[in-house]
Amino acid sequence: MWLRIPPALTVSGVMTIIAVMGKKPPYVLIYGPEVSRHLAAIDVKYHSLIRTTIKEQLEFEPERVTRNRKPLRRPIELGAGWELRLGPDNRFRVFYRVDVEQGQVRILAIAVKERNRLYIAGEEVEL
Repeated sequence: MWLRIPPALTVSGVMTIIAVMGKKPPYVLIYGPEVSRHLAAIDVKYHSLIRTTIKEQLEFEPERVTRNRKPLRRPIELGAGWELRLGPDNRFRVFYRVDVEQGQVRILAIAVKERNRLYIAGEEVEL
């Protein structure tokens, strides 16, 4: 079947081919078993913000470096290779690992940053 090409898409006998690329399927977000305990240590009024931001930031391009999303210089004990900063004054940190082949993002920890200290589930941790 032949399609008629509109004249605007041809220039002096050269045909323009327009390719439409579909969106990549979203990554599946998998929360680690300890994450609910980490959230329990955070004020409830921030839970919705944290969940929404995780979904918005990590569902489609989790390995894209942005101002608030960075690879860790060295992976932490949890196995996370990436950090997402969010919330008021970037107070919260989400540590995650990306499995590109499986199309999964594993949320491994949610932490609170206060000055130069980091707390996971209310306990101070060192990175």
